[in-house]
Amino acid sequence: MGILYLVATPIGNLEDVTLRALRVLAEVSLVAAEDTRTTRKLLTHYGIRARLLSYNEHNMKGRTPQLLAALEAGDVAFASDAGTPGVSDPGYELARAAIGAGHTVVAVPGASALLTALSASGLPMREFAFLGFLPRRSSERRKLFESLKNERRTLVAFESPHRVRAALEDLLATLGDRRIAACRELTKLHEEVFRGTVSEALEHFAEPRGEFTIVVEGATVGAQGLAPLRPEAEIRQQLARLRSAGVKGREAARHVSAETGWPQRDVYRLWTELGKQVPPG
Repeated sequence: MGILYLVATPIGNLEDVTLRALRVLAEVSLVAAEDTRTTRKLLTHYGIRARLLSYNEHNMKGRTPQLLAALEAGDVAFASDAGTPGVSDPGYELARAAIGAGHTVVAVPGASALLTALSASGLPMREFAFLGFLPRRSSERRKLFESLKNERRTLVAFESPHRVRAALEDLLATLGDRRIAACRELTKLHEEVFRGTVSEALEHFAEPRGEFTIVVEGATVGAQGLAPLRPEAEIRQQLARLRSAGVKGREAARHVSAETGWPQRDVYRLWTELGKQVPPG
């Protein structure tokens, strides 16, 4: 019984691949690829000769039995067009079929546009909700955003350059002028991470180019009908500990905001109030 390896591949820069991924791709008897042209470029760059077979949403029903048969004879790898298999590609279906047939499935971790954008966004990432590619229709996008009005986790979505402005307009109309990070062409030559509000992003991206990963601030303290992410008393206790440790106000506010999702201005307000309560030495 062969092993199915789910191999994460570069999202832009070819150096984003791991040594383990290269070894696996060189050793397996067959590499199933969402886009054989993209995967062949990667293999050629690193001097790897491998048998390639396309596996995508258009042919997966017919190809799945073929790949399961290949797994009976040896190990097989699946490589997404870019990033981690199973995230907006048919890797999930192949993994489920392999598990159902009794094969071992092993993930070979690596690049991910989702986590790369979150890491660079400057927004809280302790908890987040991934929306995948946003709906094509404006009415469906607005319905989705409306359902997330009270979602306090950071939101992450993929969008094409052709629809990103329309998506931002729908976001502004439903969730307001929240803080976002609009990340385009991640790890590629023209990588850009724009940080600001939705309205500022609309002004900045007059003619969007490249694939986008959009990170959106979750519902925060002060939004109608919402309780804080964490009780105010807990935030005050955390700030008091940081003050005792000699941490400066702005640094403490940034740290607590990133960890809890509270707006930095509200955290700093609590810091100031605590300072007034400290008796003179």
